[in-house]
Amino acid sequence: MNTAQAHHLPFPPPTDGAGWLYECVVGHARLKPVGHRFRYHVYNLLIDLDRLDEASQISPLFSVGRFNLLSFMAKDHGNRDGQPLRAWANHLFAQAGLDTTGGRMLLLCYPRVFGLVFDPLSIYYAYDDAGDLTGVIYEVRNTFGEHHSYVAPVKADEMSIAGLKQTRTKLFYVSPFNDLDMRYLFRLRPPTDQLSVRILEIDRDGPLLSATVSGKKSSLSTKNILKAFFLVPLLPFKVVFGIHWEALRLFIKGLRMKPRPTAPSVFSIVDPDQEHDQDQHHQGIS
Repeated sequence: MNTAQAHHLPFPPPTDGAGWLYECVVGHARLKPVGHRFRYHVYNLLIDLDRLDEASQISPLFSVGRFNLLSFMAKDHGNRDGQPLRAWANHLFAQAGLDTTGGRMLLLCYPRVFGLVFDPLSIYYAYDDAGDLTGVIYEVRNTFGEHHSYVAPVKADEMSIAGLKQTRTKLFYVSPFNDLDMRYLFRLRPPTDQLSVRILEIDRDGPLLSATVSGKKSSLSTKNILKAFFLVPLLPFKVVFGIHWEALRLFIKGLRMKPRPTAPSVFSIVDPDQEHDQDQHHQGIS
C-alpha cells in the first residue's frame, strides 16, 4: 500500500505531556437546499493512548477510567467494551495494511463532564517513529446510539504543507436531513499548537455542508480545566441541545427527515468508491 513514510512536514505531535485541552470553535455551513450557519464554543481533549496512566495524574480534576469533573473513558470509543483503544486501533490499521505498533497514537475527542459525554466525531492520529502521520481513524457517532469508524491510512499524495486531504464514501447515517449518497472530503492539520478539522459533505451536484473545528492547545492543568469548564459549563448538554436545536431550525426552514437505513458494520477499511474505481482500472474500463 502506498502510505506516507517520511513527509517531514511541520506537523509533529505534541511532546509536552500525555494529554491536552483545545479551546475550539465548531462551525457548520449548509449550502443547500437552504442556507444555514452556526458557530459554537466547545473544548476538546487530545490524549496519548500509550500514556493514559500519566494523563490521569496531571490534575486532580481529570481522571482516566473513573468519575471526575473531566474524565476519559475507553468504553466511549472503539468497540465500546473498555478494551485498550491502542490495540483496537492497531488492529483496524493492520487490516488496512498499515503497521502502527511502533509510533504514537493520539485521540481527539470530547471529555466526559461530570460523567456525561456525547461525541459526534473522534479522530485517531497514528504516527511513525519519526513523528510523521501515517494513519487516521474518523470515528462518527449519531444521536441514535450508533457509531462507525472510517479507517484511512495516509497515502503519500494526501499530505502537503497545507495538511492532510482525504476522501471517503459516506456509509453512516448522521444528519436526518442528508442522504447517504454522498462523499466526505476531510481536510486536517494534525494537532500541534493549533487544531484544524474541516469536513466537506458533497453530493452529485457539489458541496452541501461544511463542518469545521478550529482550536488552540493548552495544557491539561487544573487552571485550564476550570477555565474550559466555566467557558462551557455543561459541554455534553450543549452539544446534544445544539444538534436538536439546529435540526428544529432546519425543519422550520422546510427540510424534512430522510429515512434512516440499517446501520453498516461498525468500521470500514476499504472505501467502496475507490475500490470500484480500482476495479475498473484493472479491467481497462477507466
